[in-house]
Amino acid sequence: MLRSPQGHPGHPPLTSPLALLGWIAGRQRGVLTGAVALATVNALAYAAIPFVLGAALDAGLEGGLTRGLLTACVLLLAIGVVQALADALGHIGEIWGWLGSAFRVSRLVGHHVTRTGSAVASDMPTGEVVSTVASDAFHVGNTAELLPRFVGSVVAFLAVAVVLLQYSATLGLAVLVGLPVTMAVLALLVKPLHARQAAHREATGRLTTLGSDTVSGLRVLRGIGGEDVFAARYAAQSQVVRAAGVRVAAVSSLLEALQILLPGLFVAGVVWLGARLALTGEVTAGQLVAFYGATALLAQPLRAATQFITMFTRARVGARKIVKVLAVAPAAGTLAESEAADDGATPAVPAGDGLLVDTTSGVRVRPGRLTALVSARPDEAAELARRLGRLDDAAPEVTVDGVPLRDLPVARVRERIVVADATPQLFTGTLREELDVRDRGDEDALYEALAVADAADVLDSMPERLDGEITEKGRSLSGGQRQRVALARALLTGAETLVLVEPTSAVDAHTEARIAARLRAARHGRTTVVVTASPLVLEHADDVVLLVGGAERTRGRHRDLLARAAAGDPDARAYRDVVARAGGDGENPAELVHAEEAR
Repeated sequence: MLRSPQGHPGHPPLTSPLALLGWIAGRQRGVLTGAVALATVNALAYAAIPFVLGAALDAGLEGGLTRGLLTACVLLLAIGVVQALADALGHIGEIWGWLGSAFRVSRLVGHHVTRTGSAVASDMPTGEVVSTVASDAFHVGNTAELLPRFVGSVVAFLAVAVVLLQYSATLGLAVLVGLPVTMAVLALLVKPLHARQAAHREATGRLTTLGSDTVSGLRVLRGIGGEDVFAARYAAQSQVVRAAGVRVAAVSSLLEALQILLPGLFVAGVVWLGARLALTGEVTAGQLVAFYGATALLAQPLRAATQFITMFTRARVGARKIVKVLAVAPAAGTLAESEAADDGATPAVPAGDGLLVDTTSGVRVRPGRLTALVSARPDEAAELARRLGRLDDAAPEVTVDGVPLRDLPVARVRERIVVADATPQLFTGTLREELDVRDRGDEDALYEALAVADAADVLDSMPERLDGEITEKGRSLSGGQRQRVALARALLTGAETLVLVEPTSAVDAHTEARIAARLRAARHGRTTVVVTASPLVLEHADDVVLLVGGAERTRGRHRDLLARAAAGDPDARAYRDVVARAGGDGENPAELVHAEEAR
């Protein structure tokens, strides 16, 4: 059984598709070398059969059942045994090379995407990345599978040509010249095939992207009555893919036909020439049989060569796409930084919660407190939240205890600061796997996080409880349930600094009040930042910061700001206006919380 490799898949060169393919082959050096050796032995054994048969025929015609004839028969048997063993073991090596190369590409893409995050989606459609793993990786694997037989066929061709030259210079030269000419004719079709395969690959990638986008947004499309329009677009793109596939098939079918026709004509020509030489006495009957068998044998190297060229063409097209994916730089940090352990060369992350300072807005997030960010433009506050988590190094600088986040290892920043965005993203799997993303295995903590997020109804809706299945993107849950599961997942990370963007926007007021009270208690003593304008949440914040124009305008506790607004403070009045538009002008959040907790 081929074990799946562990650890980092490696650092391939991205200078060209050929460099990438060469690197992948190099990583399979041992397997491919063994497979090539066995394929060469197999090809040479196969090539030796017609010559041994010719020698047996001459021996039998000259002396009947002689020692020479028996020796030839024993030799044929030995060749058959060697060929069978080499073919069986070589096939194992070829499959090993195929799987190893294909899965290495898949691991490279998967490993890279997890470290570049949203940068990949911003540079290319999701369908392109999916097609890279689904098809391009296996084209690379198919090339590795065919490489040993291609090399073995070339060696067999050269060996046969040398032997034929020993028998007859005329026939030997005919083979040495004729077969390369035949291959050159077939090679003329490779370039147009390459171009058409590239066009088909592009069209397929666009179709995959269109399909995934349509399926993920089907509920919205149905709501606005747009599913028929998108279905028509998908159908039109399908026809583009079909037409591109037909163009590829036209060239491929011509290539397949010529692979049969040209070698057949070549064999017929060599046999005709050999027959004339046999009639003139230049070669014996056994040598003529050997010539015929060897020439017919040469059709197999020709076919192996054309198959390899065809698949290599596809692999080269796919490698170009793979290089494009692997060349995407992460939005934060570098690939080397994300893959290497912290060796002390970079500043250490300050112990415990640190003072976070956003140099752009002037916001200071004090450690161990619940800070709320309020803005008339929620995108401003959400952008600040993303800066606090260093999700993009292009963003202005944020420091922790005076140390710029950019100077810290990305992995350590992700471990200490967790940002939960406004749109919850759930994945297929069990509820347990969805929640415990850091694989801590503490079941009590899972239940506690669900209680804080007021997600007991999600647990109760699943007969299997924590082992219940979450469907793709959490489609089996309501919007509020998805949001609360995502909140529980964020709480379970145990991050020293937790940044939540609109964590209660999809729940009703009573549920929001319960979550706000429990969140404060659960995160007591640890730094928590919440982007919200809901007074039900703001009531529990230690610090409320009003952002205007992307900068801090004022701060204080929720009730203090409302009191200052009533006294005529213009900054506090601006805060009250934002909160009032959020729907909380006349509510008393504390009373609502107490009433709900008493129920």
